Amino acid sequence: MFLAMVVAAAQGSPAQNPPHAYPVMAPLSQYLMADRDAEIALARSAAPKSISGDATVLVLGPHGYVTAVKGKNGFVCLVDRAWTAQFDFPEFWNPRLRGPMCLNPPAARSILPMTFKRTELALAGRSKDQIMGDIKAALASKAFPPLEPGAMCYMMSKQGYLNDEAGHWVPHLMFYTPLGTNWGADLPGSPVMLNPQFHGLPEPIDEFMIPTDKWSDGTPAPSM
Repeated sequence: MFLAMVVAAAQGSPAQNPPHAYPVMAPLSQYLMADRDAEIALARSAAPKSISGDATVLVLGPHGYVTAVKGKNGFVCLVDRAWTAQFDFPEFWNPRLRGPMCLNPPAARSILPMTFKRTELALAGRSKDQIMGDIKAALASKAFPPLEPGAMCYMMSKQGYLNDEAGHWVPHLMFYTPLGTNWGADLPGSPVMLNPQFHGLPEPIDEFMIPTDKWSDGTPAPSM
């Protein structure tokens, strides 16, 4: 799942971006990475080697994510694409977006199925409105597992591309909670930010972000 992810919260609100910059899906080839080893390396760059080195790694194929490396620590690393963003995000179909992320075991079990579903629908040629409708129907039928306590992921890659304004932004951790959880996000002085990725539209999940001061390779990160 993509998240995956931080795409719109990275630099201001979607209203600051050109409206409808990517109104429709680009050709499939633009979302795929021809170099499988490069995609594996990019996925692993989401977290420190002590975590990603023993993680399962997924790569995107023409019909969805497939396992490229079988891990042993329960973490799952992948490169998220833009269609896991919130549905009003102007870059929902941006083919340049690459969001490396490593999900811990609870997130791999309860967040990743939503990433798989959105990806399956996008690659099947469904429109943004159709994807939203299908996700709402899946939620109504309880097709997804319930959110597990402690679900989180690492997004600490300096090679990612999270949107056209932010580039790779800053390294950060993301935590998934039930909708309406109060972490004091976005208050003056708080290091916690609320990502609009899910936020009940339609997934009933809040996603909090906490920046870190180092990239996954241990080098210092820029201050916000």
